[in-house]
Amino acid sequence: MTCPKCGAQLLAGSTFCGACGHRLSPAAPASAGGGGGIQIDADSRGHGRGYDYEVLHQPSFSLAVLRLQPEQSIQAESGAMVSMSANVELQSQMKGGFLGAIKRAAGGESAFISTFTARGGPGEVTLAPGAPGDVAAIELTGQPFFVQSSSYLAGDASLSVDTKWGGAKSFFSGEGLFVLMVQGQGLLLVSSFGAIHRKRLQTGERYVVDTGHLVAWEGTTQYTLRKAAAGFFRSMMSGEGIVAEFTGPGELLIQTRNLAALAGLLRPFFPSQGGSGGGGFNFNLGG
Repeated sequence: MTCPKCGAQLLAGSTFCGACGHRLSPAAPASAGGGGGIQIDADSRGHGRGYDYEVLHQPSFSLAVLRLQPEQSIQAESGAMVSMSANVELQSQMKGGFLGAIKRAAGGESAFISTFTARGGPGEVTLAPGAPGDVAAIELTGQPFFVQSSSYLAGDASLSVDTKWGGAKSFFSGEGLFVLMVQGQGLLLVSSFGAIHRKRLQTGERYVVDTGHLVAWEGTTQYTLRKAAAGFFRSMMSGEGIVAEFTGPGELLIQTRNLAALAGLLRPFFPSQGGSGGGGFNFNLGG
């Protein structure tokens, strides 16, 4: 066991680091089937390498507040910034180079990632997802971790974030799954549409989740993609598309709402984009 702030070796079960004084988040109780559980700060606040953080206004309109020490940095998804101190420098770059940017864009993310650095003194950055919902502050301690691509919000600059192709798209539903594999030690902020529901799986336990409700899961958990129901006709009639079937041990984070489903509900209320009929708005701009 190591301290996520300074890297010092610690005894198992330690609550703070004797080298730097960093308070450690209590680990989730281990399940009988293995898998250490996802370490989410219970009070939504803590310390990282050169910064303090807290998550406010949970669970519906969460805002992550990060207070950086001088010359310290944090990385975030492009467009996640709400506000920042005037002395904080923002740099946008293609993480992972050109090929990494292509992979991020293919996964539905921005090709660029933002790095915030406090210059000449301490500074503050606030971050939020685009949709209403929650933000979870997760302490990574070196284990591999998977995040649904649209749920990544921010993380320690030392974390390794790589885009993975999670499975082939369905020809009829157009659904697929791009995931981010995050590894390293430090803070990871993930966001959800709606609240976050935690599900712990025992060894060999199988559990099915609609891909539109996935947020993140431990690397100890195996998964496969399949149709929601057996047979093409039954799958269409069920109203579900592609689902992920997980096999424990491990823990899943599931969001209680589906942004694609909400968009489908709202579609009939938007004006038609084509033609001159069907309730579309027509404006005569001529003289």
